Amino acid sequence: MLATRVGRRGQIVLPKEVRTKIKVAEGDQIAFVIDGEQVVIKPITHTLLELRGRVKVSGRQDFDSIRKQVKTKRAAKRGNKDGR
Repeated sequence: MLATRVGRRGQIVLPKEVRTKIKVAEGDQIAFVIDGEQVVIKPITHTLLELRGRVKVSGRQDFDSIRKQVKTKRAAKRGNKDGR
């Protein structure tokens, strides 16, 4: 088992063995996945833009229409009627 201390501001240092195993280096991003009483650390290897186009869809996608629908739904949740 590897262990580390939590610093005054909640910071931790990932031991070298962990960084090597999950292939992360300075400046890389990691995600903390809470699973019950456990926390799993996973490297973030792709951005959403990098993943664009990986999910197959049928037909063309009208992104302006999709954005408008999302904005309208969010505005409705906040009680705004003008869609902002």
